[in-house]
Amino acid sequence: MFIHEMSEHECRTALKRASFGRLACAHDNRPYITPTYFASEGHYIYGSATLGQKIEWMRANPHVCVEIDELASHDEWTSVIVFGCYEELPDTLGNKAVRARALELLQRRPLWWEPAYVSASHRDLPHSTTPISYRIHIDQITGHRATPDLVEGRTVATDAATAKRSWLANFWKWIGRRRSEPRSAHLQWRRF
Repeated sequence: MFIHEMSEHECRTALKRASFGRLACAHDNRPYITPTYFASEGHYIYGSATLGQKIEWMRANPHVCVEIDELASHDEWTSVIVFGCYEELPDTLGNKAVRARALELLQRRPLWWEPAYVSASHRDLPHSTTPISYRIHIDQITGHRATPDLVEGRTVATDAATAKRSWLANFWKWIGRRRSEPRSAHLQWRRF
């Protein structure tokens, strides 16, 4: 397989297609990564969550990272990493337009709201179900794309075909041996 570095445009195109990824943050020199639904537009990734470890850690250290990937096969995939800065979007008059746009973008994605509310219903401690809207300003974006190596592909296909022929040849040899054995030998293996 060949691994290619993606251009910024290719990375942003892949990010725009994605609706699910992994959000990584850190606090007190400890990393934390969690799956997340999101939407992106321009220089921002938009998300929503309820108050929990992820929000608390991003409030304490706004430097975060988002990773998305697309997997077609073991030798055909895309991986994009975004480095950015968390910004909460409180429900204030000044954030009304950006919150409305974030909600519009998120609602285009299936189940974008579910993880925050599902996790809240499974916790023993009191937990706010009030959604917290946020965005991540994209400071840097990078990505890699793997494509099949045609020579390697032919070798793998040739090896598979050889293995299949070998298996088939062995099977026919086994059948031939069985035909030459006396009838009692055929019945003997069925007595398990």
